[in-house]
Amino acid sequence: MMIPAAINLGLDLRVLAEAEGSPAALAATAVGDYRDLDTVLAFARDVDVVTFDHEHVPQHILEALLAAGVAVRPGPGALFHAQDKIVMRTRLDELGVPGPAWAAVRNISELEAFLAEHGGAAVLKTPRGGYDGKGVRVVRAAHEATDWFATVAESGIPGALLVEELVDFTRELAQLGARRPGGQAAYWPLAETVQRGGVCAEVVAPASGSAGALAAEARRIAELLADGLDITGTFAVELFETRDGRLLVNEMAMRPHNSGHWTQDGAITSQFEQHLRAVADLPLGATETRAPVTVMANILGGPETGTLEDRYPEAMAAFPDAKIHNYGKTPRPGRKVGHINVTGTEETAVRERARAVESVFLNRRD
Repeated sequence: MMIPAAINLGLDLRVLAEAEGSPAALAATAVGDYRDLDTVLAFARDVDVVTFDHEHVPQHILEALLAAGVAVRPGPGALFHAQDKIVMRTRLDELGVPGPAWAAVRNISELEAFLAEHGGAAVLKTPRGGYDGKGVRVVRAAHEATDWFATVAESGIPGALLVEELVDFTRELAQLGARRPGGQAAYWPLAETVQRGGVCAEVVAPASGSAGALAAEARRIAELLADGLDITGTFAVELFETRDGRLLVNEMAMRPHNSGHWTQDGAITSQFEQHLRAVADLPLGATETRAPVTVMANILGGPETGTLEDRYPEAMAAFPDAKIHNYGKTPRPGRKVGHINVTGTEETAVRERARAVESVFLNRRD
């Protein structure tokens, strides 16, 4: 999704794809393992800046790129906080960023102690590698984590699991921003995210009732993180809004994020264009909205029969104002294979319209 933005900005975009036939094939100039140092160094030999669409590139490879004189944005120091949730929680506490109570637990007894102190229920996370509900589970008894502790022990790598209090929240929000190497930053309006089965299903921007103090607090938190972690590029801060009106940081991502896909059609500058501007150290674009409300609906799993493309004529005819984005991925249950953006003036109506378009692609008529 950065390809059209790169063309418009006059940037020569090159992609190291993980496999032949990947969705990035349009711009792929190399295929290889991002965990292999020689592969990455060879790919980066003729580029000015290396950036990422996920946070999993190992630290030693990032450091080797810097040693070879390649600009890495975001840099290894910043990206480490998105790679390891315990490192992130530790740094957020140092910065005074609000978050849930947490601990690094290395065995069943430490988890039992945390549960006893926090109402008998908690959220357990693997510090690395989790996304879209993977590597996250709610536990109400320590023995429910026996398999995860065994996996940590068998890996031979000293470590721990992250446990957090189970936050009583009213909704989930996301603050999207972007920052250049020199510190210039820009922020989009606060958005609401709706989860289904641990996966983001819908985003509404701006979030209803978010003007004023709530938006100001979300912006303050994002600025603390952007400057405190020295982030470069687009980033997202996922937040819980509690019943007493506080905001707590749940997760963060240092890349264009699913919560920001609405910006493609609902904002003056999309998160993908802004990311390229930021990592290329170009002036950032305006982030104002193009409509009072934009709703993004993820297409999860795809149609039961046929392909997404088979559904295009019906969706286009019934909803000519909807913007459809296809990832070119093979459908499977729960997988994000595309999304729809719909804009309008009234939130309820726009949400209903986005869900109706989604239903066409999922063969549903509910």
